[in-house]
Amino acid sequence: MGATTHQYSPQKLARGRVGISNTLGIRGGQVSSSALMGQAVGWKDNMKVVGEEHQDLVKQLVEHGQAHVFERWHEPGEQDDKKIAMMEQLETLDKAYPGGIVEYLERSKSLLEEAQSGINTMSGFTPSVPTGERLEPGSDRYLTMESKGLGDAAYTSFVLVAGGLGERLGFGGIKVSLPSELVTGKSYLQLYIESILALQKRSRENTGDSSVKLELAIMTSGDTHDQTLELLEKNNYFGMDEDQVTLVQQQKVPALSDSSPSLAVDPNDPYKLLTKPHGHGDVHTLLHQHGVAKKWAKAGKKWLVFFQDTNGLIFQAVPALIGVSKHLELEVNTLTVPRRPGESVGSICHLKNEKTGQELTVNVEYNQLEPLLKGTVSPEGDVPDESGFSPYPGNTNALVFRAEPYARILEETGGLMPEFVNPKYKDHTKTTFKKPTRLECMMQDYPRLLSRGSRVGFTQIDRWCCFAACKNNAEDAGAQFHKTGFGESASTAEAAIYRMYAEKLRRIGANVAEAKLQEFNGVPTAVGPKVVLSPSFAMTMEEMKRKFKSPDKVSVTEKSTLYLDGRDIEVKALELDGALVVKAVPGAHVVIDGLKVSNEGWPLEPIDVSDLSIPESLRIRGYKIVKAADGTSEYTFSEPGEYTLP
Repeated sequence: MGATTHQYSPQKLARGRVGISNTLGIRGGQVSSSALMGQAVGWKDNMKVVGEEHQDLVKQLVEHGQAHVFERWHEPGEQDDKKIAMMEQLETLDKAYPGGIVEYLERSKSLLEEAQSGINTMSGFTPSVPTGERLEPGSDRYLTMESKGLGDAAYTSFVLVAGGLGERLGFGGIKVSLPSELVTGKSYLQLYIESILALQKRSRENTGDSSVKLELAIMTSGDTHDQTLELLEKNNYFGMDEDQVTLVQQQKVPALSDSSPSLAVDPNDPYKLLTKPHGHGDVHTLLHQHGVAKKWAKAGKKWLVFFQDTNGLIFQAVPALIGVSKHLELEVNTLTVPRRPGESVGSICHLKNEKTGQELTVNVEYNQLEPLLKGTVSPEGDVPDESGFSPYPGNTNALVFRAEPYARILEETGGLMPEFVNPKYKDHTKTTFKKPTRLECMMQDYPRLLSRGSRVGFTQIDRWCCFAACKNNAEDAGAQFHKTGFGESASTAEAAIYRMYAEKLRRIGANVAEAKLQEFNGVPTAVGPKVVLSPSFAMTMEEMKRKFKSPDKVSVTEKSTLYLDGRDIEVKALELDGALVVKAVPGAHVVIDGLKVSNEGWPLEPIDVSDLSIPESLRIRGYKIVKAADGTSEYTFSEPGEYTLP
């Protein structure tokens, strides 16, 4: 049941408990002033060195059992600059955490005591499938939800969680800079922003208000902040106005060396605390601390869409996701996918404690779900239903929040999120750790803050249409593919984009060849028609239907590449056996009617992944795309007007 992971139960997250000012007083675990002044010569003798602005924090830390932090300090006059630097680090950590370091220590102590005693946070809860909507892409119900969501897009803001580097992928840059696919070469960040701008364009048309702006907040980290800002500035924010984008930078939290808890000092540097990432749940804290959530709610925004850094399919689901949130009047709506029993992905579950009456709908990690089911409603554990999948939907970590209650609850809680701790103990005494630990929080745990009557649910859409993570290097991806069928690498994520557009064309009636598996760098990858429809061309399946007037007159062969970029492109009849690119500026109405294209196309060609002269973005894929001049039919319409192809 994941016994080594412990988190605050909803009872312990009562709003009065976590709504804490950033002004710290000395409280809890107090010692006498004589004892205070008799400890740690290092800190006492150096009080004048650290300056008045830092002295209160030093005293608070000593009073709360952290005198060891200063025990290795040199006498005044030696290493004074390093002492000041350490105090500045401590002040930064103190200001970043709601309630400050003292609150962090108190919460750590409580959670570590639970970990020592082996408390099971799931005890007493019975799981069930929560309120939700399962949508089949292309169905009437799906189109209805898309339409509802598109109607509310004008009142939506977006939040991108982008604190990670691409190290796990074998990519040295920030993940959002990675090309989502090679046909256009657009980075994930460019794809996301162009999708938001396409929704903005449709919102202006729907409302008749040309001033509508859809805003984007990006959570960065110390590892990604400067590179993210540079990527935006270098590309003029990919068409957004600069004031539409807000960057909020995540800080780390102090590491803990034992169950006391004791702040961990770097063993190689007595003037530096060890710190660790706190988790992507910090996005909620940051939106509160920077006033973003409150500003959006005050401006009349209804919905906030949260998504992560490398899922190139996410905006295909956004209109329907907002639509379901509106239709079911949900405060929190999680995008989910069908999940195989035992698959290593969390599930959205409704939990009820019959004794206390407590109810909540939250993500339950896969290693907790199986024993929870066996101990309550299903002795066989997680088993498939008639669909062949688990009845408990798989969490993609894309969520829609209703803006007003979200901002209000952040205000009430001071932005502090539910946390957990996962210490690795040295021995059975459970007092010291194999390596320092820390408190963590997850974005999807926000519903634990909600009251019993809050409406929390899910929207389930087939994976091919909404979710294709890009996170694994080739070796890990190959192993994962053979285990689950999903490699989640740069190559499989790119293939998923092509497959998604191709499958949508099939579903509206076009004749599009199927892909076949081909191995690149040890990763089985679907290779077939490379179809990319820009966000400006179509954001919903209803738009695709309008753009492809006679889909039965459209055929695309296996070797083909099709890229359409422009709001006013229309396809009546097309026979494609090769590469076709059509780009049109707004106002250039292009009708493709009877066009036949036959050329060499843009094949994928294996590369030598050990050749360091080849860009990393290609080496992690194991191939390059060959765009021969004689293998392409390309048409660019740079002036408004009426055009027909051929």
